[in-house]
Amino acid sequence: MNKILVLITLADNSIDVIKSNADLPKKEMEFVNKWKEESILESFFISVTKKDAVLIFKNIDEHKAKELIEMLPYFPYMARIDYHNLNQQF
Repeated sequence: MNKILVLITLADNSIDVIKSNADLPKKEMEFVNKWKEESILESFFISVTKKDAVLIFKNIDEHKAKELIEMLPYFPYMARIDYHNLNQQF
């Protein structure tokens, strides 16, 4: 099964900006939960520092994954986004 792994790193000062807006994390998680319910998001991880995130999408292609990430409220605060096409072995 093919999957898309997305690695996100937020900009250095973005955590403070995000923390100062209580609605921003709620809105972000609404997207994540919706994708989980739609069975297109298989896994979601946040680093201990909350600066990095890993999302594993399934049943979509890289183009769609990019569209979804660009919809996120945190998108303007992302410093780096890497997309990796994976072929699950087991």
